[in-house]
Amino acid sequence: MHSPIRSTLALFALSSGTLFAQNITGQWQGTLKVPNGGPELRIIFKISRGADEKLAATFYSIDQNPAPIKATEVTLKGAALKIGIQQLNGTYEGTVSSDGNSIAGNWSQGGPSIPLNFVKANDATAWAIPEPPPPPVPMAANANPEFQAATIKPSKPDTPGKLFTVRGQDVTTVNTTLSDVVTMAYNLHPKQIIGAPSWFDSDKFDITGRPDKPGQPNVNQLKIMLQKLIVDRFQLKFHNEKKELPAYTINVLKSGLKIKKSEADPNSLPGLFFGGGRNGGVNFNVRNATLAEVASVLQGSVLDKPVVDQTGLTDKYDFVLSFTPDSSQMTGFGPRPPAPADANPGDAPPDIFTAFQQQLGLKLESTKANVDVMVIDKVEKPSEN
Repeated sequence: MHSPIRSTLALFALSSGTLFAQNITGQWQGTLKVPNGGPELRIIFKISRGADEKLAATFYSIDQNPAPIKATEVTLKGAALKIGIQQLNGTYEGTVSSDGNSIAGNWSQGGPSIPLNFVKANDATAWAIPEPPPPPVPMAANANPEFQAATIKPSKPDTPGKLFTVRGQDVTTVNTTLSDVVTMAYNLHPKQIIGAPSWFDSDKFDITGRPDKPGQPNVNQLKIMLQKLIVDRFQLKFHNEKKELPAYTINVLKSGLKIKKSEADPNSLPGLFFGGGRNGGVNFNVRNATLAEVASVLQGSVLDKPVVDQTGLTDKYDFVLSFTPDSSQMTGFGPRPPAPADANPGDAPPDIFTAFQQQLGLKLESTKANVDVMVIDKVEKPSEN
């Protein structure tokens, strides 16, 4: 007598799951309220189902950059929906309503989650998605640019963090010391610089400028421009030497890489930036970057020694490295916020060396290496223009 009842219940559960799977496709839209008085952002997920019946989703933040971003993970188990977006280090988790017309859930990007609820749009209620701006035209590969005009100003006191960015043609640095700019432009660690005055590492500047050649500079052209600016405006004179120094090396583990090649336009600029992680950790977000570029950022912003890429790999990758810095790391960013009072220490990300192996399939190892050393013969504080 009991078997038919159990069969009926199983059939009902299967039908319910199928109902959610059928109704989940379409345009979902909701408003994200940014903490600390930030702007409200309209968010759209377009969810579809392929010929293989697998779910796919595309993310739009139409009040920021309306360019579509593909989700890397979409799962629906019963009414529980999860969407992961590696490019944003973002995750959405929500529950689909019984009528299939709304989703209640939360959005997170490495830090605390933020409530984000969606409703299913129809032709009359769907928000229009603006056309994304056209991709910037790259500068000619053989161009040898310099700044046609550049402004160097002292940074505002107590400005947090630091920034290097290229928007269109315009190059901007925020809250950067001359040490920051030199290490970036010449691909050095601060310990590879000898003879610098004390202000070299303490005085902070905001730099803005535009190249004298049309198009957006690539990474090498950006470094060339900064090198010329430093020589001209800071009156830098130096000579190079070779020296064996304590260093870190990056190699591929025997088990192989765990990261994926980037699908971005190979001519577009890389994105390498840091954000808050869980329980006081840090997320290192890497987009369309080579491992040599990763090594350059690590030695300039995170680690206390030069970093040498020994992988021999030239492909560009996308990944997020989650790690917990120790007291010797990321000192240029100032004090980090403490972990939440209710945080579970066991849930904190691992140290950077363990994270490299577990998350990337790479080995970051302390050793010694012959590296270039810049010996400064002359340098001066700049005029503003």
